[in-house]
Amino acid sequence: MTSDAIVETELDHLLGEVAKAFGGDALSWYGPIVPGVDTALRRIIEERRKTDKSEALAIVLTTNGGIVEVVQRVVATIRHHYDIVNYIIPDCAFSAGTILAMSGDAIYMDYYSRLGPIDPQIPRGDRLVPALGYCERYNDLIKKSSKTPLTDAEISVLIGAFDQAELYEFTQARELSISLLRDWLVEYKFKDWNKTETRKRPVTMATKKARARSIAKALSDSAKWHSHGAGISADVLRNELNLKIDDLDGKPGQQLTVANYQQLLEDYMIRRGHSGAIHMRNLYTPYHVHEF
Repeated sequence: MTSDAIVETELDHLLGEVAKAFGGDALSWYGPIVPGVDTALRRIIEERRKTDKSEALAIVLTTNGGIVEVVQRVVATIRHHYDIVNYIIPDCAFSAGTILAMSGDAIYMDYYSRLGPIDPQIPRGDRLVPALGYCERYNDLIKKSSKTPLTDAEISVLIGAFDQAELYEFTQARELSISLLRDWLVEYKFKDWNKTETRKRPVTMATKKARARSIAKALSDSAKWHSHGAGISADVLRNELNLKIDDLDGKPGQQLTVANYQQLLEDYMIRRGHSGAIHMRNLYTPYHVHEF
């Protein structure tokens, strides 16, 4: 047996321990959310479903984000096969990764975990461009022009740096991100939210939708978070956004199980030079952005 095969066998074992700790089956996704990875994930899940018929899936997610349309197809695929989906964030799930996590029935985080603003990214050449910053800068210049004359430099930027077709594409990606987050929170995260925490009053569908709108608005406010890569902690999500986050710190058995898996996965990916990987037991699948 090769050294790689030995490591992947141990990864299978550790991911199996994650599955036991959270109930059901388990999947790990580490890397960018790019076109093509949704197809790879579909094939992996369909292969796994030939031997495992669990109703629940625990997803260990680490990503700096990516394309929101890919997230949309990924969630459709996952929900086609599993009734209960829980997301575990050992490190970070930014941007489109935050939107993906919000499609879960539960989100598990510890003090170190971070989600982020829902700033969709658009592929431009060999890089991904955050849409919110692009749109906000354009809107700032337009607002300023309605009050005071723009400088020659600002006019040059307004004319040369902003393509109207791109602006429309970026705006649509932003609106899709907000819409998906609102819908998924109501459908999945809030589905068992029937009474308020303090006063134990019945929670209506209107209340769920209002809470989802409030969270989506806050997470899409670039002025609030200042940076595409701004990390939002579990405490901020709970206390400022009123979003229920399950506490990994209070469950040391689950936390240690996830940490053991995550450490080996990261070490292995670095050694092999993998920029991304999707893993279900017996199905470790690396990928690179340039492949898609």
